[in-house]
Amino acid sequence: MNRDPILIRVDATARTGYERLARCLTLAAALQRRRRPTYFLSQLEPGSLGLSIKRAGNDWLDAYHPAGSDDDLGDVLQEIRRLGPAAVIVDEADASPDYLREIASTGVLLVSIDHQANICFPSNLLVNPLLAPGRESYEFIPGTQLLLNQRYTLVRPEVRRLRQGRSQEPPAIVPANAKPGSQEYRAIVSLGDDDPHRKTIELAKLLLAAPRLAKVDVIVRREHPDLEKLQSFAAGEERLELALEPAEIAARILRAHFAITSGSSWSNELACVGIPQLIIVQNESHWPNAQRLEEEGCATCLGWHESVSAQTVRLAVQNILNDPLERQAMSRCGRQLIDGRGPDRFVTALELLLHPARRIDVAAEAA
Repeated sequence: MNRDPILIRVDATARTGYERLARCLTLAAALQRRRRPTYFLSQLEPGSLGLSIKRAGNDWLDAYHPAGSDDDLGDVLQEIRRLGPAAVIVDEADASPDYLREIASTGVLLVSIDHQANICFPSNLLVNPLLAPGRESYEFIPGTQLLLNQRYTLVRPEVRRLRQGRSQEPPAIVPANAKPGSQEYRAIVSLGDDDPHRKTIELAKLLLAAPRLAKVDVIVRREHPDLEKLQSFAAGEERLELALEPAEIAARILRAHFAITSGSSWSNELACVGIPQLIIVQNESHWPNAQRLEEEGCATCLGWHESVSAQTVRLAVQNILNDPLERQAMSRCGRQLIDGRGPDRFVTALELLLHPARRIDVAAEAA
């Protein structure tokens, strides 16, 4: 890789969560296909996440201060002077307009990734990888280019490759010695890169108690706070399996008949491959995304986690299992809405803005 690098400022800690790092890694994979070296300037907890970044072919620079803080701004400016990046990507909820403006004043192309629309963005490129909010919710300076919603949804390459294998619903499980016509199904509990209210075990137990479910697959990150409890629980439950690695996750997705999700970016990825979903929202910032998935017919949103009762979940599970046409419609709507090419579209837009002719035009306009 001999092109100017890209600097990504993103943190992954218990405070910030891990969803932002995950989507930046997806972008970094797409940038590598254009021979762009990528540097992550990040605070990571645990530090072993740095190995994941390096294993993917990126460089990791340990950040001394939380992203968006005044002390952090000096570190970012120092790295910009040292590395000379073509662009700086900032994915941080606490980044203020002044913080972003100082980065933009260095002359680098500034890219903001945001799904909350809380500030006025002085960025060259503004990206929302979720399905909502839309353009009308954002404030930005003249000249900002916007990349929003389903065309720019970030789907990991290993998930996108499953679209062909999930073109039809997998066959139901026929239990041994069962009555003719008896069928059982597989469910996934996948609450995303973060599970702030630790609902995974509770939902897994509800599904194990539901009739007509032969298997329950739980997909979590290794940083999940209840990982040891989940491993112990799975060891004592023959019908429950835990998936942590990409290969394990891919196998579970291919065989699943529906999933319980939380409206995060993982919900969009499962919609891309055509998995019907029941959504229980755990993060306020995921409400617009969950509502959009329901409006498009990809999922049923059961509501905020505190107001969703066990009876509501059991009833929703039985409804989705008893209605194969509804599952088929959800699958079709999800696949039509999200095609999984968002990372490639983002990189194409970035390269257009970085093209020498474009940079000369912008400089002439400024003069």
